[in-house]
Amino acid sequence: MKVVKYILIGFIFGIVLTKSEAISWYRIYEMFQFQSFHMYGILFTAVLTGVIGVQIIKKYQIPDAKGMPIVIADKEPGTTKYVLGGILFGLGWALVGACPGPIYILLGAGFWSVGVVLLGALLGTYLYGVFKDKLPH
Repeated sequence: MKVVKYILIGFIFGIVLTKSEAISWYRIYEMFQFQSFHMYGILFTAVLTGVIGVQIIKKYQIPDAKGMPIVIADKEPGTTKYVLGGILFGLGWALVGACPGPIYILLGAGFWSVGVVLLGALLGTYLYGVFKDKLPH
């Protein structure tokens, strides 16, 4: 029964991203060319919602679905790794025209060529797992 709940949330998320044009390659292109505020508005709204949600969880000590306390660990200091990671993520996003979530939505919408992008993302994730201990963290 839990799986159905997560699949339903995934469908709703996909519909929202599709209707807001957040999966559109043209919208992403406009964003990286600084030609439109559309995608920045979506991203700022998501960040603001996340910040407010985390603050509510911390303030009211809201438990997770199993009743366990939610512990939000502080981030390790290290601006360089976050900047480099953001640059790599942004470059991949700009080159491909999709970040990880919309890859699945585009596949579901019938854009089968995005399967190559999904395979690349999975390969990159696998390679990170292989070399994680050798990378500077």
